[in-house]
Amino acid sequence: MSPGPAAVVRPQVPGAPQPALVNVNGAWAYLRAGPGDQYRVIGDVEDKSVLRYFPHSRTENDWVWVEQSWRAGWLAAFVVDFEPIDDWPGQPDQMPTPYDGKVAVWHWKGEVLQDNSIDGLAQRMNRVAAQVTEVFVKVCDSTEQSGANWQGRWDSKAELAVTGPESIDRWVSALGRYGMNFHAWCVARGLDSEAETDLIIQACQRPGVRSLILDVEPYAGFWSGGRDGIRPYMLRIRRQIPGNFHIGISVDPRRHHFRHIWPQEWRPFVDSVHPQVYWVTFGVLPEVALREAWDVWKDYGLPIVPVLQGDADPAEIRVARTLAKRRFRAPAIALWRLGVIGEAQFREVNQPDNTTDDTPANPPGRNGAVVLVRPDDAGFSRGSYLGGEFFGKFAGPLGWPVWYRPTQSSQSLTWAHWTPTLDRSITCEVAVFVPEDHASTQRASYQLLGVQGASSAVTVDVDQSRYNNQWVTLGVFALDSTESDAGSVFLTDHTGESDRELAFDAVRWREMPGGSLNPAAGNNADSLADGYDAPTGTVGERRGTRLWPGDWRARDSFGQLAQRPGCDEGYLPGVNLSQGETAIQGAVFSCASGVATFAGTLPGKGPTLIIRHDPLRGSGRVLSSRYTHIEGIQVQIGDRVRRGEQIASTAVATGGQDFRLHFDLCATSALERNPGHWPGRNFMSLIRNYIDPLDFIAGHRPVESGLSG
Repeated sequence: MSPGPAAVVRPQVPGAPQPALVNVNGAWAYLRAGPGDQYRVIGDVEDKSVLRYFPHSRTENDWVWVEQSWRAGWLAAFVVDFEPIDDWPGQPDQMPTPYDGKVAVWHWKGEVLQDNSIDGLAQRMNRVAAQVTEVFVKVCDSTEQSGANWQGRWDSKAELAVTGPESIDRWVSALGRYGMNFHAWCVARGLDSEAETDLIIQACQRPGVRSLILDVEPYAGFWSGGRDGIRPYMLRIRRQIPGNFHIGISVDPRRHHFRHIWPQEWRPFVDSVHPQVYWVTFGVLPEVALREAWDVWKDYGLPIVPVLQGDADPAEIRVARTLAKRRFRAPAIALWRLGVIGEAQFREVNQPDNTTDDTPANPPGRNGAVVLVRPDDAGFSRGSYLGGEFFGKFAGPLGWPVWYRPTQSSQSLTWAHWTPTLDRSITCEVAVFVPEDHASTQRASYQLLGVQGASSAVTVDVDQSRYNNQWVTLGVFALDSTESDAGSVFLTDHTGESDRELAFDAVRWREMPGGSLNPAAGNNADSLADGYDAPTGTVGERRGTRLWPGDWRARDSFGQLAQRPGCDEGYLPGVNLSQGETAIQGAVFSCASGVATFAGTLPGKGPTLIIRHDPLRGSGRVLSSRYTHIEGIQVQIGDRVRRGEQIASTAVATGGQDFRLHFDLCATSALERNPGHWPGRNFMSLIRNYIDPLDFIAGHRPVESGLSG
């Protein structure tokens, strides 16, 4: 990539640094090699990240020297606000908790996990989230139908189920072997206070149980004992456990729920508050949800340990974590819950709390050269197929103009082209910026040219309506500088929609470390899919002439009206494959090469795996596949898989008698946004997001198959 002018210019006398939370006027700000726009970009500083800035280095043109753990450079002070913070750890006047300076994760029940044992879970946690040392395990519950029971009453995975004091001892011992601590939690019901508190007391009396959290919420299925029932309930617990045993309450922190749980009645018996800061569920930004939690509970006089929404966008989890620790001075943070938190989300909390910033010690490939092409830069061009000016223009959030257009349902009227300057072949992350305004299309089809191994453009669909002033990654690609237009991005206004708008903002190419390549060596061969194959059957059967191999058949076909458990009737977005009621359990294979983007349990679907496949050699098309009615998932989020690699086993669907597999192919980002996406009776949602697996695979078989495409 073309170097910018000069090497990094460091201030001779920077002065004393100050730790700060940086609030950016937008999603990020550029870090440059010198104090001005003429210097090359060497990285970016994300909104709500922590850094050290040097006030005495501020120049006349308002640039300031800043440092984050693995990089340093100049930041335009006129586009950011430095919010001073004190060095961690937190609130000196706050009573201690068992969680201080730690990261915790909540666990509901074993059947929603891919792990089959406590040791397996602890080993995985050590691998993907070494900083998570506290595990909140649900130990008991109570219902009107079955009364008070240990949580194992509702957990089908015996090795992980809590069925009594002995299994709690097993949990404590297994977690301890991996440096992790056990904390009990349960929903406080008040249906049968004596029976419920008996189980709670037994749990708290087990050696190694560090604390108890009571989930107290103002909804059906939660506390039913009324105001007068709280005191006798809690007195019975407190009188039979050690006086210094820590008890917390977990609450819905929104203001209108506060009085409905009678907080002052709980106050004499509890030691901490754990607000459920579920900003995605609440439909607000992380900052808004955290602010309300603190505004409502700060006068309660107890330490506040926020429970962050673990299935949220990783970037939002990073923001929430930073704000909770730095701005709101939380003594610790927790994530809800195991089974929905992916490795990408864990990475955002997987770092020590005593660092001076929120960047990982070994950052991913983000320190390579950066090329940015903004609208109206030399590398940007736009036009109309009919001549004339069809674009609208507005001032973007980061200081440059942005063009936009109404979407077209049947044909392209306008186009835009972004071209980087490559001085060598490289591997880089390609990302597009999506502004908040004039970006309502759900299908912006970006075409990337010059990808090594692709005979045509690689197309990646982006749902712009989902993003507000954010960078959206199209993927990591090997770009061959010997190809014309290598790495360039092309976009038209043809989206298939007639009532939305499409924004044409900046495109960024960021080199991945060690990403240089020799085009002649072909070392990017694994980044393209060589074809699609059936997800079932033996190797020989999958190479035969039948698309659904052996005795597999589609008992329900694409587009057929079907009933999904817990949902209204809707169009089937894939196929239900079955061998009949006499079949034995079979293996499930990845239909093409790619990366797992979801592995967990979904309501109405059970264990579910989603793979985003590599661009298809020849066309460059990118699809995602979804597999449900499965068990024994063998890959984790972020794992690469090859076509034909076993990823799970078939399972018996709820209410069924035979082993089967539900299999979808998605042509948009719908499954990345929502792994449980279901088109319902919306036929346009079906055909916009999904394609018939039978037709597509039949036309794109790998060369060794009997029906090669």
